[in-house]
Amino acid sequence: MERRIEFTRDRHMLCGSCDHRFVVDLDWIDRWGQSGEECPGCGLTCEYEDAARVTVDPDDPALDDELVAQFHWYHTSTQPDWPSKNFDPAADLTSHIRMMMGGDRRVSEWAAGQQAKALHVGTYEAAVHNMLRRTRDQADRGRRFYLYRVYLMPSVLVRDGWIPDPGGLVGDVPLEEVCPPGVDVARYLNYHEDPGGLSLALGRDAIASVQQVAVPLPGVVRDTWVRGAIAGLESASDAPVPGKDILGRYRPGPSPRVDLGRELAAALADRLPVNLRDQFQSAAAFAEGEDPELWARRANGLFELIDDPSPALTALDKTARRQV
Repeated sequence: MERRIEFTRDRHMLCGSCDHRFVVDLDWIDRWGQSGEECPGCGLTCEYEDAARVTVDPDDPALDDELVAQFHWYHTSTQPDWPSKNFDPAADLTSHIRMMMGGDRRVSEWAAGQQAKALHVGTYEAAVHNMLRRTRDQADRGRRFYLYRVYLMPSVLVRDGWIPDPGGLVGDVPLEEVCPPGVDVARYLNYHEDPGGLSLALGRDAIASVQQVAVPLPGVVRDTWVRGAIAGLESASDAPVPGKDILGRYRPGPSPRVDLGRELAAALADRLPVNLRDQFQSAAAFAEGEDPELWARRANGLFELIDDPSPALTALDKTARRQV
């Protein structure tokens, strides 16, 4: 069962100082994060430890225990077989890194700990936000991402209520800490991706099947923006422009093509919700030597995942479910 996808929806806030609850839009939250707004109840700004934070919408349908297993949940990953039965966290560790970690025994202990971590799924919005964040913060630019639609086992037992985000930015939390014995799924308030939305921490056994599609979807060359971007980039010089650094020394600067690519990415970002713009610009950054057509298709594909999710959902509909 699909829920309404709405990146720009209003968010519920709760002040830790005066317990005032109120609803705001994303622009208000952006201003508040820059000390440009205050709690309507007590006047605290964001600098205070108990200042207002996003909280769960009391009408979120995912608060209904009976509906949790019926909803579509989403995840983005660079793993082509997530959640893999044979996931080996140590597979890519070099012998040098293994030695620095203390040898094979310590590596085995670390890998066992990683395998005991909770998996995370959430709204479509949170999955896309996660991909953009990882591209910016975790050096995943250039890696192939996959969008997963996740189906839960109908019999999952859901933890009562919801808990605050247990894993910070990387979601690194042992499963047993959030799902005690007898519990398969825990709802948590996501502070970082689709802020205010409910995500799930769960074990692999709680997932029945997944559908996956590589994202971003290929851009269509006939699209007006794509054609215009390709034409503009191909006509711009790719020769670096000499410039001076702060010490007056000559250094090669970005080419006119790169400058134009940055302008194009910024213009697309400005059409997105304010809380996604910075991550989008990083994910869609144009680099020296990049192929204009491939870049334009990719940037447009990233934009469309947010502006119009229907092609991605349709692509998922056409894929077979993979049993987990």
